[in-house]
Amino acid sequence: MFGKLKEKLLETTSKITERIYKKGGEEEKIEEKIKEDKVDKIEEKIEEVKKSEKMDEHKKEKKISFFDRFGLTRAIKKAIKKEIVILEDDIEDILEELEIELLEADVALDVVEKLIENIKKELVGRKITPDDDVEEITINAIRTAIKNILSQKKIDLEEIIKANKAKGKPTVIVFVGINGTGKTTTIAKLAYKLKQKGYSVVLAAGDTFRAGAIEQLEQHAKNIGVKVIKHKQGADSAAVIYDAIQHAKARGIDVVLADTAGRQATNANLMEEIKKVVRVTKPDLVIFVGDALTGNDAVYQAEEFNRAVNIDGIILTKVDADAKGGAALSIGYAIGKPILYLGVGQRYSDLVEFNADWMVKKLFGEEEFKFSTEREF
Repeated sequence: MFGKLKEKLLETTSKITERIYKKGGEEEKIEEKIKEDKVDKIEEKIEEVKKSEKMDEHKKEKKISFFDRFGLTRAIKKAIKKEIVILEDDIEDILEELEIELLEADVALDVVEKLIENIKKELVGRKITPDDDVEEITINAIRTAIKNILSQKKIDLEEIIKANKAKGKPTVIVFVGINGTGKTTTIAKLAYKLKQKGYSVVLAAGDTFRAGAIEQLEQHAKNIGVKVIKHKQGADSAAVIYDAIQHAKARGIDVVLADTAGRQATNANLMEEIKKVVRVTKPDLVIFVGDALTGNDAVYQAEEFNRAVNIDGIILTKVDADAKGGAALSIGYAIGKPILYLGVGQRYSDLVEFNADWMVKKLFGEEEFKFSTEREF
C-alpha cells in the first residue's frame, strides 16, 4: 500500500539528513562511515525483508530505519561539530527531485507545490546543534508538511446521525461517482459498519440505469440484514430515494444510504440528473466514491462532482491495492473536503475511518495495516 510514495518520502528524508550531517561535520569521515556500513547493513536488511515476504506477502513494507536504509548509522551523529543553519540552497536540489518523483506517484501538481513549500517552511532557517537528532528533525519536518496537506475539517457521521435522530428524522446520504469505483459495495460496507454500531439502515436503489445494479444491492442487503427500497429499472432515481426517505421516516429508521448510477463528469445530461437527485432529496451528506488506483483521475473526478453537487466528503476504494498513494494524498486537499473512509479489502468490515495521523505513519513505515483478501460478496 502506497509503496511508491513511501519510498520517495523515505529517500528524501535520508538525503536531507545526510546533507545536514555533511554540512555540520567532517565529510570525509562521513563518507568513510557510509562505505563501511553500506554493504553489511543493506544486505542484512534485504535478508530480513526476504524472510518477511515469505511469511506474508502483504508485509513487504517492513520498517527499516532511514539510516539503515541508505547505509548511514546513528554513529554518524558524532560528525556534527558545530551549530549550523539550514539554508534553502542546502536542500533545493533534493526537493526538486522529490517534486518530480511525487508527480510520478500521481500526486496532483498543486499538492506537490504545497508540500514542497511546507517542507521548506519547516526546515529552512532551522538551527542544528551537535546535540540535535537530525534524523528526528528531518522526519518531523516532512511529517508535519504532509499532515498539513491531509488535515481537512472532519465530519463526525455518528454525531450527525444522533442529532437527526433526536429530531425524529433519518440521516440521508447520497453516494456519487463514476462507473466502476465500487459505490454499491461501499454502501454495503458502510451499512454493515453502521448496523454493527447499533443504527438502523435502509438502502435506496437509486442506480436504476446499470443492468443488475438493483439486484446487486439487494444481495448485499440480504447478506447484512437490511431492507432495500427499489423501483423498476429505468425509474426516476430521485423518486426512488425520496420513497426510501419516506419509508425511513415512517418506520423510525436512522439512516438512508442512497446508491446512484455511475456517470462521467463530462456527461452533461447525467450530471443534471444527479443535481436533480440532490435537489429533490436534500441529503445530509453527498459522498464522492473514488477509486484510489486511478490516481490523478480520481482527483479530477472529485473536482467535477464537487462543482456540480458540492460534495461533503470522500471515500477512497481499493486502497489496499494502491501502490502509488497519490490519490490518497491529493484528493482531500484538491477539493478542500475530508476523506471519510478507505476501502481496504474484500470483506464488509474492510472499510476504515480515515485518519491523517495513521496515513502519515503508514507513509513512514511506522504502521502496518493488515487487510484481508477473503471475499464476502
